[in-house]
Amino acid sequence: MNRPDERARVVITGMGLVSPLGSTPDSLWDALASGRSGVEPLASLPAENLTTSYAGEARGFTGDIADFGPLDKERQKQIRKALKLMCRETQIGVAAAQLALSDAGLPSPAYAPERIGVVFGSDYMMTLPDEYSVGVARCRGADGKFEFARWGNEGMSQLAPLWLLKYLPNMPASHVAIFNNLCGPSNSHTLREASSNLAIGEATAIIARGAADAILAGATGTRVHPLRSLHTTLQEELAGKDVEPAKASRPFDLHRTGMVLGEGAGAVMLERLETAKARGAKIYAEVVGQGSSFAATRNMVARIDRALANAMRSTLASANMTPGDVGHIHAHGMSTRTSDEQEAAAIVEVFGPLAERVPVVAAKSYFGNLGAGSGTVELIASVMAMNHGKLFRTLNYETPDPACPIRVVRDDATPPGTSFLNLNVTPQGQAGAILVRAYRE
Repeated sequence: MNRPDERARVVITGMGLVSPLGSTPDSLWDALASGRSGVEPLASLPAENLTTSYAGEARGFTGDIADFGPLDKERQKQIRKALKLMCRETQIGVAAAQLALSDAGLPSPAYAPERIGVVFGSDYMMTLPDEYSVGVARCRGADGKFEFARWGNEGMSQLAPLWLLKYLPNMPASHVAIFNNLCGPSNSHTLREASSNLAIGEATAIIARGAADAILAGATGTRVHPLRSLHTTLQEELAGKDVEPAKASRPFDLHRTGMVLGEGAGAVMLERLETAKARGAKIYAEVVGQGSSFAATRNMVARIDRALANAMRSTLASANMTPGDVGHIHAHGMSTRTSDEQEAAAIVEVFGPLAERVPVVAAKSYFGNLGAGSGTVELIASVMAMNHGKLFRTLNYETPDPACPIRVVRDDATPPGTSFLNLNVTPQGQAGAILVRAYRE
């Protein structure tokens, strides 16, 4: 354990994901490097009832036990038994976590159970309408209208006894901790798109102050869901139907028309450098800074620009680095008019003249908005880019927007540098940022 006046270095030793571009870091990288989009016509929802007809769906994930990676017989048995207690968001979150643990070679005798924990994020999880349908039908009057007064006695009794456990946002962390006997610090975040970076930031801080040796961190989310998609359609700016799916997500492009629905999850294994080296773990990169901020007007209108600028400054300060030290920025890149413009303004505010030179990428151009899961999948994408020595282009960035005066990557030959800022922000103004650096002794 490090002394109070020391801060342990924290490294990434495992990565796992479930995404529209596959369920391994290599499949993700292959798609990014080849410019292949994961946005396709909707398969899991009736498009005729929505204002959009395509999405970034994680079609390779079926919920089969094979989707959870290499498992011993006992964990296979545990996960199979628990699947009935998991909604799809929890399933893909658990799968990403198990894949990260396997990639890192954990759990292992290297750590006592109380020295390894879980910090995981999610969107607020919405029940599928089917869960309520029988109960609602029981509460209809002679005129066919729903009678709420009957719900407590007649409707709720028709819900599955363990219904609530399927949709609690702390269940991904709970399942993973139980399956793997991770008894260290544990927490769950429900902060929409900011959840990933905030979970990774908290996990890093826990390890840095000596309260744990290893933390599994990440998040799971979706915008592809009967009710969630309806909410998104009503509340947010979506790209329209009259466009080719692969060309719909256009972060920072002058002709962008809105975000694209997506689903996915990501997880990273974070470890104290000394203990990771002692057990011979492979090291992908080092997390050197984290920051967060919420900003809104008195009327609670989000100040995305202010929140992101605050988070970036805090992250750079925590890493003792300057804007000139940043190799590239992985932007939130929602592809909406307002969010992209405010994000670009925040980058210009923090980076000044360097904003015209520091490369900016946005993986949402490949798979849309994965909700809370986006940030970790995007972080993994940038780690892969850094380790391969080149950045991927931002898809569909064809016409620069004068309101977004930043250097969006549009080729396959831009170097990633040896560090990057990972940015995420919610429509309500909660931002999170992580600074990752290539590992060096």
